[in-house]
Amino acid sequence: MKSWINKTKIHWQDKSFLIMLFTSLLFLLLSFVVNFYAGTYASEKASQSVTDIVLSNTRAYDVDGIFIYGPFILWIFVAAFTIYEPKRIPFTLKSIALFLVVRSVFISLTHIGPFPGDPTGAIVQGSALIKRFTFGADLFFSAHTGLPYLMALTFWDHVFMRWALVITSIFFGIVVLLGHYHYSIDVLSAFFITYSIFHIALHIFKKDRELFMRP
Repeated sequence: MKSWINKTKIHWQDKSFLIMLFTSLLFLLLSFVVNFYAGTYASEKASQSVTDIVLSNTRAYDVDGIFIYGPFILWIFVAAFTIYEPKRIPFTLKSIALFLVVRSVFISLTHIGPFPGDPTGAIVQGSALIKRFTFGADLFFSAHTGLPYLMALTFWDHVFMRWALVITSIFFGIVVLLGHYHYSIDVLSAFFITYSIFHIALHIFKKDRELFMRP
């Protein structure tokens, strides 16, 4: 506990760290705003649904609880791990913000409607909790799949975190397919797009990553 307090004090007294932290929080806040308007726009412009090799051949399962509360548990876990080493915070937040901005661009360009009969397709009459956690047509690509995988790449050198987050990413991918929240392509593409986002983050947030990796 004392070592954590000492590490925290060192960072809070470091002007360059405080600047990095402030810019990461600002970038994250802006990404939330962009994501909100992109999700709203995609839902307003949503077209008809399309067939899907997985969804067309499976029934929808009730996985609302996992879909909603699973990410909460994940982010509490990630936040605790990140705060334990404050040097990890700026790069982690900026990579998440970049993910949200890139995903906002994708969902603004793609207006395919939700798969018929799924919870998001009946969002007006559906669960109040679901209504709060999805726009309904912000489908491509899956954040439930991509964000845990992004964190796995971010903490790749930590073996436990790497595998826990990779498994979580795959698990959430299965969950959103079982609930018919996403098309198969939303889940599969998330791994490839997220991998690219991470490497873009390595390039444009180089100083933050150097701090992250500092002994």
